[in-house]
Amino acid sequence: MCDDRARPYPIPENEEDRLLALEEYHLLDTPPEQSFERLTGLASRLFNVPIVLISLIERDRQFFKSHVGLDICETSREVSFCTHAIMRDDILVVPDATKDPRFSSNPLVLGPPFIRFYAGKPLATPSGEKLGTVCLIDTKPRFSFTEQDREHLSDIASLVMEHMETRRLDFIRSINQARFESIARTSADAILFSNSQSLITFWNRSAERIFGYQEAEILNRSTELLVPDSWLPLYKAEVERLRQGEQLQLADRIVELSGLRKDGTEFPAEFSLSVWREGAKSNVGAIIRDITERKEHEDRLFRLASLDPLTDLPNRGAWREQIGETLDAGKPCTVLLLDLDRFKETNDTHGHSVGDAVLKEVAARLLSTCSDAKMVARLGGDEFVILYDGSEDRHARMIAAQILSAICEPYAFSGQKAEIGVSIGIAFAPRHSQCPDELMGAADLALYRAKAAGKGQFKIFEPALRDVAVARRAFEEELRRAFIRQEFELFYQPQFSADSLRLTGAEALIRWNHPERGLLSPASFIDILGQKQTAPEIGDWILRTACRQAAKWRERQTGFKIGVNLFEVQFRQGNLLENVRAILSEADLPAEALELELVENILLHNDRDTLRLLNALRTLGVGLAFDDYGTGFASLSFLKRYPVSRLKIDRTFVRDVDSDPEDEAVVRAILYLGRSFGMEVIAEGVETNSQLALLRKHGCGEVQGYLFGHPVPAGEFEARFLAGSAEQE
Repeated sequence: MCDDRARPYPIPENEEDRLLALEEYHLLDTPPEQSFERLTGLASRLFNVPIVLISLIERDRQFFKSHVGLDICETSREVSFCTHAIMRDDILVVPDATKDPRFSSNPLVLGPPFIRFYAGKPLATPSGEKLGTVCLIDTKPRFSFTEQDREHLSDIASLVMEHMETRRLDFIRSINQARFESIARTSADAILFSNSQSLITFWNRSAERIFGYQEAEILNRSTELLVPDSWLPLYKAEVERLRQGEQLQLADRIVELSGLRKDGTEFPAEFSLSVWREGAKSNVGAIIRDITERKEHEDRLFRLASLDPLTDLPNRGAWREQIGETLDAGKPCTVLLLDLDRFKETNDTHGHSVGDAVLKEVAARLLSTCSDAKMVARLGGDEFVILYDGSEDRHARMIAAQILSAICEPYAFSGQKAEIGVSIGIAFAPRHSQCPDELMGAADLALYRAKAAGKGQFKIFEPALRDVAVARRAFEEELRRAFIRQEFELFYQPQFSADSLRLTGAEALIRWNHPERGLLSPASFIDILGQKQTAPEIGDWILRTACRQAAKWRERQTGFKIGVNLFEVQFRQGNLLENVRAILSEADLPAEALELELVENILLHNDRDTLRLLNALRTLGVGLAFDDYGTGFASLSFLKRYPVSRLKIDRTFVRDVDSDPEDEAVVRAILYLGRSFGMEVIAEGVETNSQLALLRKHGCGEVQGYLFGHPVPAGEFEARFLAGSAEQE
């Protein structure tokens, strides 16, 4: 025991008893068995993890009785997560192994299979010895493992333990009858013996409970009383083999059949039969386990593993299985991939309960509209997929049009109304691919094109879409390298007082010095850049660079302000306020010298976190400009709800303000709103003196545009606009 205690892993106090109990199950170094493989496969689908193990902990190693997603069948106990799990009664959950001091240097974490997440439930015998675990492993961290997840994993561990118990009892068949009877009387399973005439000679208490016959009324009666009609012919054939002295077909293995109770009801059961001879006579022993509860349990778990819990539609795992089977069979089919439009806004505006109700109603409408589909499934979130036999364009277009019509009908729940739409991507097999992943990729590219075309549409995949996707990925890689190679540069466009033409500030605008295509404006890359994982880092670089530059220029131009456009993701990350504070402090720039420009998408989220953040920025002293005001759907309530300090009149209204009465009316209205809400107003895109004169006439405070200066690098801005008085171009 002292040696055990010195080992570099925890040892249970009852280690020797535990190892003896493990030996009784005779599972170590045995080949795979379907009953265990079925449960690990179920767990992999249910929890969506790549690796599931049934691990048995021996003295110096762990043996995997069943393993999904891992090729090896054992490891050293020293590197085993499960050896820690058997020290507990409950489930051991490791959200991120790289952050856990017990496992951060483990070779299975640092090398293949690169374990990050682990959850293991001990496999405990009825007397409490922990033999091993059922464990879930992922190569990505998981920070959520709910009570329901714990319950499901415990259920699977119970099923594994039941199968282990069945095998243990099956092994007992090989020992002598006297010892067998002694054990049988206390067994939880029905155990009975019968002679060569099939008359029952032994009947234990569990058999009384399971079948309903007392020992006195069943002894010396035929075993045929326990056999339902469903397998009576098989039973009679076995009895005849016994009389002829032949080997039973059902002997020496576990088979699932039905049992017949005294009251005439049938129940699912596992039968394990053995035959031995006493002199010239043959005897049969049977261990019978009522698996009604287990079947219900397994059915529930398999249902959970195959169905989406919210909509009761088949889930992603069931979809993969179905599309795989369809394509393997070489059958032509149609895939329609759906993504709901405006669902996030509905969720944010009305709350998750209404969002869930909408998803349920969408599922019901899809089932009604696509009643002849092979499968309607929910892949997750607001994404659905439909499978049809056949691959006809006309039929696919007709179905897609019907879906668009059905989904776009308004939704009403508890007095609240919601309107959503749907975009659909369509792909055909074998025309577009015979591989499940490639076919789904084709549908996804078509869906992307449908959304880009304005949503509420459907598109059929074309090979050219894949070429575009390849080009887009290449362009995204160029963008990634551009930031690393410092190919981005900030240009600055001056802003002036409309009346005095005094320089008041500048707007910082990103440019890309492309090594082959030259200087690129944001129009050619900003949308893609804003969706990249590096967007927050690049956004911080823009903000930091602009603030440092503004601090230098403010020494030469009193009251100088800098305007900065941020990526939407920076408003969603939760650390914008802290970043702004830190950057202002680093640059020694007062908060009132910085103006952050908001686009309508940010305000449309209309959530408390956004409002709280914007109020905090205004309290700090940072200005908030509503960019491109008048071009979108923003209502007056936005100006009342959000702490905007300045409106920017979009260049589309300024372009013809001196010749188009409607544009002039819009500009006057925005200027009126600015005065009414106490906000400053600046007009963008001013290019002529006539436009400037009209803006002055209506009281516009500040102006910006090519009339005064193009966006230029910092050095040129300094030379032209800070060396002396500003001159118009």
